[in-house]
Amino acid sequence: MKTNNETTFEQTLWEDDQPLHGRGLGLESSMSGDLLVPLWIDKDITGQDVMAIVQGGCDSGAYMPAVTYHEALATMSEHGDEILEYIEWDSCGLNEETLPQSWAGMAVHFVSLAVDCWAHSTYEALRHHYTTTEGESK
Repeated sequence: MKTNNETTFEQTLWEDDQPLHGRGLGLESSMSGDLLVPLWIDKDITGQDVMAIVQGGCDSGAYMPAVTYHEALATMSEHGDEILEYIEWDSCGLNEETLPQSWAGMAVHFVSLAVDCWAHSTYEALRHHYTTTEGESK
């Protein structure tokens, strides 16, 4: 069961329609190349997007660039090394037995996996930041 603080945090995130990119929350990732948002994720991603990805995953359509073949292929072409490094670095649970049989399918698989992992990590970092700053303001 969720605490009131967790419910309030999730509600706050669902209402957050401003881009996460550029926020000074002290959550800079050494893998991202930018505050919170890696180069392989759209810079206009919001708290709402993070909540949708955490709840349903990229496969639910919560983050279409990860599941649209031409966009995933372009992303892997430009940022494939960084995405694979992130998957390995974040221990995203790569299961080689479930790899798709086409290049486009593999691109969708890897981009979706990395975005899902990033969203969960970002959710936890934001939750920690929110609960810490809420506790300090009381």
